[in-house]
Amino acid sequence: MSVLVGVHPVREALKAGRIIDRVLIAKGAGGARVQEIVDLCRDRKIPVRFEQRQALDRAAAGETHQGIVAFGAASKYTELSEVAGAAKLLVVLDGVEDPHNLGAVVRTANAAGAAAVIVPERRAAGLTETVAKSAAGALEYVPIVRVGNVTRAMEDLKKRGFWIYGLDERGVEDYDKVAFNTPTVLVLGGEGKGLHQIVRENCDVLVRIPMAGTIPSLNVSVAAGIVLFEWKRRMA
Repeated sequence: MSVLVGVHPVREALKAGRIIDRVLIAKGAGGARVQEIVDLCRDRKIPVRFEQRQALDRAAAGETHQGIVAFGAASKYTELSEVAGAAKLLVVLDGVEDPHNLGAVVRTANAAGAAAVIVPERRAAGLTETVAKSAAGALEYVPIVRVGNVTRAMEDLKKRGFWIYGLDERGVEDYDKVAFNTPTVLVLGGEGKGLHQIVRENCDVLVRIPMAGTIPSLNVSVAAGIVLFEWKRRMA
C-alpha cells in the first residue's frame, strides 16, 4: 500500500481520481485546506478517520505530514448494486482485520464461484498490497464492495431475495447438512471475535462447523474454504 503524506499530495491525488483506501486526519487539525480534503473524500465515499497525531507520525514514517496521511488502495471498490443483480453467492466479512486473511478469503471466494466479497469501511482490512499478494491475482476477478454498515447491507440483500447464512460456532445447523437456498450470502466474522451480535441476529440461519478437538473455531480463511466449497459442491 502506498502512503501519501501532507495536504498538497493528498489533495491532488483525490482530485486526480487516484484509488484511495482511507485518509487519516490528526485530531484538532482544521482550516479550509483540511475541509477541502474532507469534502473530496465525502464526494468519493472514501473513509476519513480522525486519529491522534502520534498515529499519523507512525504512518508517515518520519515525513512531515501536516496532519494528513492517505493510503492508496491496491484495487478499486465496487458498489453493491453492481454485483447483487445476477449473483448466486456473495461473501460478507464482518470485520476481518488481517490482510492475509482477507486476501486468502478473496482467493477462495473466486475459486468457489462467489460474485463478490463485501467488507465494512471501519475496523476491517483495506485493499493493501499484502491483500493483493495473498489473493494471488484473485482481486482482478472478484469485486470488493465496501459498505458503511454490514447490517444495512444484509437488509438490502434480503430485499433483493438473498438468504443470509452466518458462520458461527453457536449455530444450530451443521454446514454439511443445512439446506442452502439461493441466492446465498455467507457471512463470516473477524479474527477472535466472530460475528457481531447485531449481525448474527440478522442472519436467516446460523451455521457451524463441528469440531472434534478442543479449539472451538477455525481461522476465518480456512472456515470460509470449507463452507464455500460445500456450497459449490451442492450447486454443481
